[in-house]
Amino acid sequence: MAGNPGLEQLIPIVNKLQDAFTQLGVHMQLDLPQIAVVGGQSAGKSSVLENFVGRDFLPRGSGIVTRRPLILQLINSPTEYGEFLHCKGKKFTDFDEIRREIEAETDRVTGSNKGISNIPINLRVYSPNVLNLSLIDLPGMTKVPIGDQPLDIEHQIRSMILQFIKRDNSLILAVTPANTDLANSDALKLAKEVDPQGVRTIGVITKLDLMDEGTDARDILENKLLPLRRGYIGVVNRSQKDIDGRKDIKAALSAERKFFLSHQSYRHMADRLGTPYLQRVLNQQLTNHIRDTLPGLRDKLQKQMLALEKDVEQYKHFRPDDPSIKTKAMLQMIQQLQSDFERTIEGSGSAQINTMELSGGAKINRLFHERFPFELVKMEFDEKELRREIAFAIRNIHGIRVGLFTPDMAFEAIVKKQISRLKEPCLKCVDLVVVELSNVVRICTDKMARYPRLREETERIITSYIRQREQLCKEQLIMFVDCELAYMNTNHEDFIGFANAQQTSENSNKSGRKLGNQVIRKGWMCIHNLGIMKGGSRDYWFVLTSENISWFKDEEEREKKYMLPLDGLKLKDIEQGFMSRRHMFALFNPEGRNVYKDYKQLELSCETQDEVDSWKASFLRAGVYPEKSTEQANGDEGGGEGTSSMDPMLERQVETIRNLVDSYMKIVTKTTRDLVPKTIMFLIINNAKDFINGELLAHLYASGDQASMMEESQEEALKREEMLRMYHACKEALRIIGDVSMATVSTPVPPPVKNDWLATDNPRLSPPSPGGPRRPVPTQAVTTGGPTSRVPPPMPQTNRPAPAIPSRPGPGAPPGRPVQGAALPPPLIPSYV
Repeated sequence: MAGNPGLEQLIPIVNKLQDAFTQLGVHMQLDLPQIAVVGGQSAGKSSVLENFVGRDFLPRGSGIVTRRPLILQLINSPTEYGEFLHCKGKKFTDFDEIRREIEAETDRVTGSNKGISNIPINLRVYSPNVLNLSLIDLPGMTKVPIGDQPLDIEHQIRSMILQFIKRDNSLILAVTPANTDLANSDALKLAKEVDPQGVRTIGVITKLDLMDEGTDARDILENKLLPLRRGYIGVVNRSQKDIDGRKDIKAALSAERKFFLSHQSYRHMADRLGTPYLQRVLNQQLTNHIRDTLPGLRDKLQKQMLALEKDVEQYKHFRPDDPSIKTKAMLQMIQQLQSDFERTIEGSGSAQINTMELSGGAKINRLFHERFPFELVKMEFDEKELRREIAFAIRNIHGIRVGLFTPDMAFEAIVKKQISRLKEPCLKCVDLVVVELSNVVRICTDKMARYPRLREETERIITSYIRQREQLCKEQLIMFVDCELAYMNTNHEDFIGFANAQQTSENSNKSGRKLGNQVIRKGWMCIHNLGIMKGGSRDYWFVLTSENISWFKDEEEREKKYMLPLDGLKLKDIEQGFMSRRHMFALFNPEGRNVYKDYKQLELSCETQDEVDSWKASFLRAGVYPEKSTEQANGDEGGGEGTSSMDPMLERQVETIRNLVDSYMKIVTKTTRDLVPKTIMFLIINNAKDFINGELLAHLYASGDQASMMEESQEEALKREEMLRMYHACKEALRIIGDVSMATVSTPVPPPVKNDWLATDNPRLSPPSPGGPRRPVPTQAVTTGGPTSRVPPPMPQTNRPAPAIPSRPGPGAPPGRPVQGAALPPPLIPSYV
């Protein structure tokens, strides 16, 4: 049997590409177009598809033969056989047997009385003479149901065809018999719907040998009448008599060639007609698609090659047993570690910047300036509890006597108790910094993964040193707190003194701690119970000052929604809403008064817990404290006496001591916030940097055998071999792509043509049929059918009417333009409607 020579020439090209990419391990998706044939019943669709493959295997006959979609997958393989999806495991080596199986499977689902089904038959043909393609043989379009066909047969077949041809990656062969009216071609109308630009539609005219004597389809085949962008190709298929007589495809092709050369109307364009030319056109489309795909594959390979080149350079002359190379590698890795550690801490920039979360120096900076102040403010005293303690201290110092003067010993006792509570947040800050430093070391040693023992030893040495410095730093901070406890410097310039403390007003316990009405924090938060309706939520821009909190519509702060005073408010945590990932807290009044309008609390949320903690710290600075977990018992003997039940003299003394404690603790807290980060930087972070830069290498040499330490991991050896293989395969694939580009030629897409005669939403009069007598065409035409195709310049705009196009014998009209004075015939009403 005759095959498809052009297809066979493409096969080695695609196989070479496939082999190169398979060796490289890169997924090559050429995704060659699928070819679908569309047309009416008995238009010759199956014959056209069969001729493209070059094999005789589809059912043939009159009437509706293809009653189910046939999805034919051609797969390149060393052996030739067929396989049906419904007969898994069974191989068909005889194409006649494949035809009989298609007929039997069609009858099994649709019956033997012309029924149809949209359930496709999946056939795979393995052959060394094919490319990996999908061909689709679709049922012919019909309007009148016969046999067991449903009443909506036209709609069903139309939907079935559209399902397959609407893919952008499908070539549409619109098959129309030459002995029917081309302007009524349902195949062309369907193709126009899914391919309005005509880029992937090729018109195929069949049964040219069956036209009436004296008529021809020359104007159509020259693309002058009812033009298509890719033009029309005429073919002559085997007749049913030829098929029954077992006339093979090779003899049919010879007869087709003889027909075109001997016919007076087709002789001049015989090289652009026939099945071989249709094969060449489709093969060229496949070639164009391959060439269009190659630039993307080339870019993909070049990017991969550039990524490999840097690593491959060090592997090209690599000898695993060379001690000098190992020594050099160790020195380079230590230098890289020093540089990476320095950059991560100092933030001078590196190639691998973490864009997902804070790390390194930025994380430590946040610990110093947000987390540590938050811990300090969080442990600040409760106002009522503090006054109660001061009252007890004053009474206990006076003892049995009635005190006339405010005892300074009460001030010292209360201040020492508050200072001693500073140890916990200071030590916690050290722990958090050490944890982050350990993470930095672990990340910086990732580049040593090639030598696992070296990495393990490096991490151990650095971590041990950091732990030593951690202990020293904690001792230093404890000593700092002890120094604060050792001596109360009441002559400090920022201390208000005894006289000023007595003159402070009654509300100094709040205003004295305020920072004036300065802004403490700005940022986005979500209000959960102040939306359009209760339970709604919306994001606002919040501005927190020492006296109030305001929220605005956006960051520009032009449209203020509300300003809420902070006096008397407290903080409390609330549970997350159902299916909510936001972290929530609320502002409320402990006395049960409404906070805003009719709401007892203002529910706020942030996206992360860190943001919530940071806002809480800011609220604490503004004097808004968390809700106490347990309320003070009112039945305590001294509870009332230390606060509201105090005599006026004791109350003045408590107020004085309270103001002195507040003033002095401000001084101590300010000093602590300043000195703790400095101490940690000096004793831990800077020392760790100096150790890595100056002493790490000496410790590594002293720790053991360098040869064993520099043993390469098995995974790294495999990675090196794989990288070299990928590099060479990548170069080979790029060479093959270059060869393919040189060995193939692409053809440009023909220019658009005026095909508004296909418009389905503006019915026009029918254009002439190929069955009418041939007459000269008065207008210059657009030709796109073959190698000599050219596009004529557009005609100048004039007021003269367009000349008529010849039609069937008798009065007629060109498409869309009725002849003046000619009456339209009355519509015919078919008897079957």
